[in-house]
Amino acid sequence: MSDRIKGSALTMGGAACWGVSGCMGQYLFTRENMDSTWLVPIRLFLAGLILCGFFFIKDRKTLFDPWNVKKDPRNAIDLLVYGLAGVSCCQFTYFLTIQLSSAGMGTILQDVSPVIILLVVCIQQKRGPRVFEVCSILLALVGVFLITTHGSLTGLAVSPAALVSGIVSACCVAIYTMWPKKLQEQYPTPMLQGWAFLMGGIMFSLIFRPWQIDYVPTAMGAFGIFTVVVLGNVLAFSLYMSGVPLIGPQRSSLYSFAEPVTAAIISTLVLGTFTLWDALGFGCIFLMLVLLSLPAKTKIKYITKYTRAGLTASPVRVYYSIMCKTI
Repeated sequence: MSDRIKGSALTMGGAACWGVSGCMGQYLFTRENMDSTWLVPIRLFLAGLILCGFFFIKDRKTLFDPWNVKKDPRNAIDLLVYGLAGVSCCQFTYFLTIQLSSAGMGTILQDVSPVIILLVVCIQQKRGPRVFEVCSILLALVGVFLITTHGSLTGLAVSPAALVSGIVSACCVAIYTMWPKKLQEQYPTPMLQGWAFLMGGIMFSLIFRPWQIDYVPTAMGAFGIFTVVVLGNVLAFSLYMSGVPLIGPQRSSLYSFAEPVTAAIISTLVLGTFTLWDALGFGCIFLMLVLLSLPAKTKIKYITKYTRAGLTASPVRVYYSIMCKTI
């Protein structure tokens, strides 16, 4: 199996787990009356204990090696940024968006992250976005507009707080996707995830103090916590981040379209919270991801196909010649 196929399967599998976890999170918020300030610290802490406990038994020397500042202080800094500003803040803002809106909204707003990653890549490479990339950004903006306004300019169908938290979540995705390249070359990805979860669980526990919140989960609530911990944290992040080194951060973020697909299907069939405007907005973002993920050879193939089919008018020739020069 090639690295591209393996990396694509891992990132899509992880994203699908996030979609299921997001819908379970919405169930916990709407049916079990949980609060994100209670769920997120417990979720992160439990996931961190599972992964760090596993590596403590398996290889405790490797587990604590990133914190060896005498060996390489940059590793500790990278792990802090990756774990707190990336993974942990993403988890909180993502679940906060779900609590303020829905699982479909949360996942689709978070999937603006490929656009953010694209802009960072353009800045790093000191170039402007290519034609396909510009079209993709426009599709993303239209998709977010349809989702947040439901086609109306008079008001937001999603609260401003949900919109802001969703965009912040997308920025955090860009951070944890692009930042830990050096760390992943030295340490196992699940181990890095364990530290990220554990740090986030401790940080948010100190901020929100869930032990002071008067809430006791039911049996279904406990099952939901188990689902979001195992699927949404341990499995999803380990799969996704294991695929990133194989296919790169930009392509990895594109294959995360499996998350909104999963969340949208479950929201529609089970939760009944997906409207026509949401579907149209989702379609725009999905098309954006497809356009960005098309390999150059495929684009050239379609250009050749349509040219042979008789699309020889001058404007068409000019447009396709631009496309050929920019892919």
